[in-house]
This record gives sequence, C-alpha cells and structure tokens, in this order.
Amino acid sequence: MSNANIKLDLDGQRVLVTAGAAGIGLAIATAFKDLGAKVFVTDINPEAVRAAQDSGFSAAVSDVSDEEQVKNLAEQVEHQLGGLDVLVNNAGIAGPTGPIETLDAEAWKTTFDINVHGQFFCIKYLLKFLRKSECASIINLSSAAGRLGMAGRSPYSASKWAVVGLTKTLAIELGGEGIRVNAICPGAVNGPRIQAVIEAKATMLQRPVAEVSDLYHAQSSLNQLVEAEDIANMAVFLASQMAQRINGQAMAVDGNTEKLY
Repeated sequence: MSNANIKLDLDGQRVLVTAGAAGIGLAIATAFKDLGAKVFVTDINPEAVRAAQDSGFSAAVSDVSDEEQVKNLAEQVEHQLGGLDVLVNNAGIAGPTGPIETLDAEAWKTTFDINVHGQFFCIKYLLKFLRKSECASIINLSSAAGRLGMAGRSPYSASKWAVVGLTKTLAIELGGEGIRVNAICPGAVNGPRIQAVIEAKATMLQRPVAEVSDLYHAQSSLNQLVEAEDIANMAVFLASQMAQRINGQAMAVDGNTEKLY
C-alpha cells in the first residue's frame, strides 16, 4: 500500500472502550466516534453510562475485573456492533499509596484485578471477534509508571509493568494472525484522578499538596500535565492504517518524563 493511501480513517470500525464513559476513556471513545467509528463503551458507573448513552454511544455497565460480567459484555458487543475491530483496554485504578509494608493486601489485589486481570478477561472473551476482523488492534493502557519506578505507588507501578509484558507477549502471539497489540504509557493526566493521587502522595510525604502538585508538573520536560485528548490521539493513531506496522510497542505520551514522584 502506498503512502498516499494511508490515512487516519476509522469510518465503520467497531470499537470497544472499557471505562469509556468518563475521563480518558470518554476522550478516547469520542475521538473514535468523531472519525466515523461505531463505539461501544463500558463503565462501572451507571450514571456515567447513562450520560454516554444520551451522547449517542452504545454503552453498558460492566466491571471488567468480574469474569462473568466480561462474558456478558462480549455478547452485548456482538449484538450491538456485530463484531469488533478495536479493543481499548482503558479500565484501571490508581491503587493505594504508601510504603509497601503499610499497604493493605486486599487493596493490592484489587489493583491487579482491575488493571491486569480486567485486560486479560477482555482479551480472552473478545479475541474471537477480533480474529474475524481485517484490521484488528488491541490497545492496552499502561502508564509512565509501567516503565519507571514510582516510590509509594508499588501496586500501581507493578500492575502497569505487567500490562507492558502482556502487550509485548500478545504482539508476538497474535501478530501472525494480523492482530496488532500495543500499549500507551501516559504521564500524569490532568483531571480529578491525578489530583487525588497528588493529595495521597502529599499525605504520605507530609508535604503541602501545592508543592507535590508542582513536582508532578515538573516531572515532564514540558513542565505540563498530559491532557486526556493527547491519549485519545495516540489511540486512534495506533488503530489506524497509519500504524499498520507498529506492533508490540509501549508508546509514551508523557512530555518526556524521566522520573516519577
């Protein structure tokens, strides 16, 4: 295919975005929808799902950490979209903050249940649809914490490193079938979630919230937080023909972050 025929055209592609009714997920879902894709979003928050439906998305309440719910989700996706071309595994939580010896074991497990096992379940039960697609792509959300250590955030960082390992392994496992698998590693993304993380980190460090917030801004060479739309732009690129030879990569969208606080 010549370069002239390669374009950012997602018209008619069938896309599932987990945790897609708010925040980064909604930005991703909106970007796909604006480029002509048929988008199904799932979220654990019923109010957010209703708002997404009011905005024109197919949507359902689902907890990706629950295997039975993901099985049901797969049936809904088939019914609503008639198949699947792009799976965006966006669902994730920040997990607990603190020195490792202070962390609650259940909170640690919950972080992995959502951030890692949720992606596993979605891939496991939606793969049969992706195998029937001529342009199949899986996009897993990792983090800058999936390539750098992050003091006080060991469960989150460890889970996001696991996402990169899953991504690279599945890229090899599925690449021969024409299914590309990539990860996105966002830096600190502007919004309520990062603000809660900053407040928790400030409590752990016993430092003012404003001071810790400044550190989070300064960890990027651009001295800026990432915006949700930046992540959405990378997602649609990775799903497009423009990225047809990109596979098994962990794409940083972090303003060049070299250290995490």
